[in-house]
Amino acid sequence: MNTLFPIFVKAEKLHILIVGGGYVGLEKLTALLGNAPDTRTTLVAPEIRDEIREIARQSPHVQLIQEPYTPAHLDDKDLVIVGTNDKAVNRQVQVDCKARRILVNVADTPDLCDFYLSSVVKKGDLKIAISTNGKSPTFAKRFREVLEDILPDSLQETLDNLTAIRNQLKGDFVQKMEKLNEITKVLR
Repeated sequence: MNTLFPIFVKAEKLHILIVGGGYVGLEKLTALLGNAPDTRTTLVAPEIRDEIREIARQSPHVQLIQEPYTPAHLDDKDLVIVGTNDKAVNRQVQVDCKARRILVNVADTPDLCDFYLSSVVKKGDLKIAISTNGKSPTFAKRFREVLEDILPDSLQETLDNLTAIRNQLKGDFVQKMEKLNEITKVLR
């Protein structure tokens, strides 16, 4: 049973640490900035891929630190994502985060995670997060691709129209909900 509680985090109001400068670090940084481009992000690793360096050159909110991880890197961080190929380092970061009560995600290690990163479908303001409870990121990715293909690009116009209607409705909450439910019946 999936007991995860889904939330959408205002990442641009946080300072996020990514530990790992390889392919996984690149994947996590790209996903983070793809959803919240102005997120203050620090990435630390003894070796950093050129693609990560290029992203950092283009983003004033990304700081790179080329050195091994130490607990001091957690200072003033709100959230941590770990993706190194060294299990001992991954575990140490998780232990250090726990001691400081910082939420942490350790890539490909569900038992060490406080949260999982979802696969995300974006169509304008609509954002759908997909989770498999850490069981199969590949399935989540494939399902995201299916949803991206079947959801029309015109969804943003629909959302804008519904917002305009909602803002014009009179009455209490129940009356507004009944009217919006009536209008959106065609979406079934």
